[in-house]
Amino acid sequence: MSGASMRPFDELDVSPLEFWSTTMEERDKTFSVLRRERPLSWHRPMQGGLLAPDIDGVWVATSHELIAEVSKKPEIYSSAQGINMEDLSEDIVEAASSMLGTDPPKHGSLRKVISSAFTPKRVSLIQEQIEGQAARIVDDLLKEKEGDFVKLVSKRLPMWTVFEMLGLEEELREETALHAEELVSWNDDDVAAGRQPMELLNGALVSLLTIGMEFAGRRRAEPKSDLMTALVQAEVDGRKLTDDEIGSFFVLLSVAGNDTTRNTTTIAARALQDFPVQRALLMEDFDGRIGGAIEEFVRWTSPVMSFRRTVTEDTVLGGHDLLKGDWVVMLYTSGNRDESVFVDPWKFDITRSPNPHQGFGGGGPHFCMGNFVAKMQLRAIFDQLLHRAPNLRVGDPDFLTGSFVRSVKSMPCTVD
Repeated sequence: MSGASMRPFDELDVSPLEFWSTTMEERDKTFSVLRRERPLSWHRPMQGGLLAPDIDGVWVATSHELIAEVSKKPEIYSSAQGINMEDLSEDIVEAASSMLGTDPPKHGSLRKVISSAFTPKRVSLIQEQIEGQAARIVDDLLKEKEGDFVKLVSKRLPMWTVFEMLGLEEELREETALHAEELVSWNDDDVAAGRQPMELLNGALVSLLTIGMEFAGRRRAEPKSDLMTALVQAEVDGRKLTDDEIGSFFVLLSVAGNDTTRNTTTIAARALQDFPVQRALLMEDFDGRIGGAIEEFVRWTSPVMSFRRTVTEDTVLGGHDLLKGDWVVMLYTSGNRDESVFVDPWKFDITRSPNPHQGFGGGGPHFCMGNFVAKMQLRAIFDQLLHRAPNLRVGDPDFLTGSFVRSVKSMPCTVD
């Protein structure tokens, strides 16, 4: 019997899929006790269809402090062996995670090459495109009057931004977005539609990789003024991205670039309705307050709820002895409600300052490099919604089941 298997599991069990089917408010009743009394705790392996049978359990970090510590020490807490609470093969991790599933120095090298493609000229063009597309989305919303807010509004801008930025042909965009959605939804029965979790995951991943690699091949043969062309041509210190790396980054951008901003838009729209005083405060000085409001949108939503790391050497964290090979799960959804960091964390407050949320990661080398694009999109879409559709009303969101992303499948809306 290993040392890990002899540890007693915490009485507050966060591993069942049923736990992750409850509301964020319900889950935080458990997290708040863990944050206060035992911010690092040992739990049963997470339930789901992708669990490896030889995993004894997982350490769960619920406090803002411990999440930040794990995030900032990649030499001790590795991303290269997987980032999900479920176990995935090394091939899937590498293909699906791109930079998220790498450690320094490879992570820094990849990040440097990819960052070189985001020139000031390209960033300026992206901003203009986002603002124009946000206006067109609200044009359509005002014509439709009612429907699903996710389909009519929040899904459209990030999907358009990512694929327009890359230069992906329009006829491939809906299919690509669908596979990206499937890639983070393996535990949701509605999305799975009778498929087994691994079947869903593999199918979506293979489809995205195929689309991405074929797309890169077209841009090598016929360069254009888009991000994919920049990626296939980018070179830093004599290094170019390989086909596998480009395919993996295409998967990452399709998923992260779509899902996180879409869900932040959806949940923030509901929050502005639920907290009318905050909405009024934002409208009093939109330009002056939208920057701080966006930070609160991200904290409030916590669109990525969890990432994990693998311990590379025996160490101590939060007063506990961790063994090489142990898993540590960082619950950003808990860190963003940490009472020791955020005053009245369940108050939606657009003036919150400071706001050291962990919505873009807990710091360290894996801090989200696309956060500036997400902020552009959130600013543009809420500028349009709040000024041109002031009578927008939204209903109750229907959330995806899972422990990875806080995703909204649908949310009814009307514009009077």
